[in-house]
Amino acid sequence: MTGDVEALAATIRAAATGPARFVFAIAGPPGSGKSTLAEALVAAIERREPGSAVLVPMDGFHLDNAVLAARGLLARKGAPETFDVAGYHAALGRIRAGEEVAVPVFDRTLDLARAGAVVVGPGHRIVVTEGNYLLLDRPPWDRLADQFDRTLYVSVPEAELRARLVRRWLDHGLAAGVAESRAEANDLVNARLVAHLRRPADGEWVAIDAQA
Repeated sequence: MTGDVEALAATIRAAATGPARFVFAIAGPPGSGKSTLAEALVAAIERREPGSAVLVPMDGFHLDNAVLAARGLLARKGAPETFDVAGYHAALGRIRAGEEVAVPVFDRTLDLARAGAVVVGPGHRIVVTEGNYLLLDRPPWDRLADQFDRTLYVSVPEAELRARLVRRWLDHGLAAGVAESRAEANDLVNARLVAHLRRPADGEWVAIDAQA
């Protein structure tokens, strides 16, 4: 599967026919384009069926920097152990149960999660969620499998990922050497984990231009 957001949106709308909410999960390494794809997908669904779709990013469940610093994990922010997996799993469970659920959203500018930033309401029959570790096949992340109706993996060659991740740090104002070190020491470590320890997805998206 490559590049046709409208076709993917139509497929999801056709599959989400029952009374229960339909949860579509997009997984992929950092820099793969999954956030951009998820936003475009929700927008495409909304054009056909306004008020029916909402985006719930996994990144909202980042542990706060103060917690990470206390645990000696601040330099590894973005690694699997730096997220509230249980909180994310619980939120998905409530979403699938049809409840109104307020979820946090990560603010990249502030570098923190904003509580209750998105509300999944009664009219949202399609929920798109995205994150690095949604298909990670190791505890506690493997518990997420029963919360997804369909999954998609976003695939990007590692050389392209590296270029994107370095560029991301350069855009944050870091010097070239520091940007490359950040990408190699943390981001690409996480990207390889995502690629090599994942469960099979229902489909694969070959990302070319987008970043996330």
